[in-house]
Amino acid sequence: MNRDPELDLLQQELSSILLQMREEMEKETDDDIEVQGIKLSDLQKGFEERTPKMDVQYKMVHKDAVAPKYNYPSDSGFDLYSVEDAIIPPLSRILAPTGLCFKIKDGYEIQVRPKSGLSWNDGLTVLNTPGTVDSGYNGEIKVILYNSNQTSIQIKKGQKIAQACVCPVANGRWINLKQVDELEDTDRGDNGFGSTGK
Repeated sequence: MNRDPELDLLQQELSSILLQMREEMEKETDDDIEVQGIKLSDLQKGFEERTPKMDVQYKMVHKDAVAPKYNYPSDSGFDLYSVEDAIIPPLSRILAPTGLCFKIKDGYEIQVRPKSGLSWNDGLTVLNTPGTVDSGYNGEIKVILYNSNQTSIQIKKGQKIAQACVCPVANGRWINLKQVDELEDTDRGDNGFGSTGK
């Protein structure tokens, strides 16, 4: 990704201003501190406008699909919703369609993860967590939901069932799997499950 010269200039200005603002910030309580005629809020806005973002295209393939969105800018994932009503029997699983397809950039994947509230409150989780949606797949995302309860759980159309995170990944295009006779020793070696304590 090419660097934006204007973004570099904004970063240099910010570094310079932050050095001078330390004393001012102790005195100021106003959110809009100004140094050398530049407002901090304007500088932050400039950064936000110039920060490169990656487009992730999606297609809704079901009339009841819910468009993906991040609820807060700091969220790692966006919610996935069921497009069907379903009953999950005790200690059983279903494949829940979301009505969404994605075009994922090479070098990235979508990870499908449980919703913490559903897991804790309802005992409902994503069985193969995290579910992997490879960049080469552009079909509908379906979620393997597992009911860990001794009673059935009803899933309603339009209900949040999981969350999806767009994550960087080194896919097979960039990995050369090489068989060797011996692996180099490490400080941990083959110490696995429970080796670091309870």
